[in-house]
Amino acid sequence: MRILIAAVGRLKAGPDRALIERYIDRASQAGRSLGLTLSVREFVESRSQRADERMAQEAATLLGALPDGAILVALDERGETPSSAAFAKRLGDWRDQGARDLVFAIGGPDGHGDAIRKRADLKLAFGAMTWPHQIVRLLLAEQIYRSMTILSGHPYHRE
Repeated sequence: MRILIAAVGRLKAGPDRALIERYIDRASQAGRSLGLTLSVREFVESRSQRADERMAQEAATLLGALPDGAILVALDERGETPSSAAFAKRLGDWRDQGARDLVFAIGGPDGHGDAIRKRADLKLAFGAMTWPHQIVRLLLAEQIYRSMTILSGHPYHRE
């Protein structure tokens, strides 16, 4: 199963990007034996003056990039907050059910437009707080890596 982190906004070179890339690399290595790949695609933020227009434009861009039949997970502060083990199980279940593409959508500074929330198969949160998108990207990359270690029985995750 191909896993894609689709993120509105571009990260500049620096320690944030380096740490995220470290988890992406780890997940890519850990995922090989599980039939999982991980990649990141960045999308330009809308320059519209109004927040509702920005969110709608960014949602259209993200939805336009979805592979046919992809499972869409929207990162949203109103989403579910599963444990790491439950998150790993869900990834494993999607893989085992034959899902070809899994896309995690990270919105821009204003969040997701309604079109993303309506299309999402799952809305996922890292708590009720609002997080900067670069921190969400880091948390997501780490949790995907952690899920792969859980699925493979690697001792990285401890209960």
